[in-house]
Amino acid sequence: MKTTQSKLDLYLVLMRLDRPVGSLLLLWPTLAALWIAADGFPPLTMIMVFTLGTFVMRSAGCVINDYADRNVDGQVERTRNRPLALGLVSKVEVLLLFAALCTVALLLLVFLNPLSRWLAVAGLGIALFYPFMKRWTYLPQVVLGAAFSWGMVMAFAAIQEEVPAVGWLLFIASVLWIVAYDTLYAMVDREDDIRVGIKSTAILFGNADRTMVGLLQLSALFVFVLLGQQLEYRIFYQLGLVAVAGLFIYQQYLIRKRKPEACFQAFTNNVWVGFALFLGVVLELSLTPWLEALTA
Repeated sequence: MKTTQSKLDLYLVLMRLDRPVGSLLLLWPTLAALWIAADGFPPLTMIMVFTLGTFVMRSAGCVINDYADRNVDGQVERTRNRPLALGLVSKVEVLLLFAALCTVALLLLVFLNPLSRWLAVAGLGIALFYPFMKRWTYLPQVVLGAAFSWGMVMAFAAIQEEVPAVGWLLFIASVLWIVAYDTLYAMVDREDDIRVGIKSTAILFGNADRTMVGLLQLSALFVFVLLGQQLEYRIFYQLGLVAVAGLFIYQQYLIRKRKPEACFQAFTNNVWVGFALFLGVVLELSLTPWLEALTA
């Protein structure tokens, strides 16, 4: 029983279920897309499917990432204690766990329409592609941005049976935002990554890293504003974006000295960015009609 329990703990670590930050970074924007696509409260089934799918696919992405990085994780301070790097689990176990998670994700497709299913297959391809990009290009964060934002595209397809222009506008805003916050994440490991040959935007940007993160954040905010204009969203959505802007400014303050622990703190702060976006959308769609009726 002890051995089984310890193995289970290792699998949970492989799936990062002990660190929910990454799942929440995926969840809040995906739920925001569901609400936008439904123009209000979406079907409960869709909320459940996309919430579970977010956690499952994020876990699958972490597992395959550890497999791809199995020969370098032990040389990086932040990742050297991962189960596969320590030899506590085998490569076969990791691949079987990945296959099991993908199977669960495939079962969830039963609840989706054909377009959403095809988009899910494309999303899986992007997720599989990402871990290996760190060896070929200094822009793996762009691929991660597409992978993390793909749930938004699927949300529109699941609700509207198409992906309208506003869906792609939300996708673009999300990619810009994710490249910004994953650059913060990469700044934590920059010295180790240079030593072991891992590429990232943090290395590409060099001393211009803070400026580039700021430009990406401003660009994302600008596209979020355009999205609100296209949807004719007003005060509550705008207040959500004010909160997003404030959080971006706070992150810039945190990384002013480029200290790894502060960069990591700035990265995790983006959970609140996603929540502010989600809350702004939900309040806009639920309270604005009530206010309009009250003032009519």
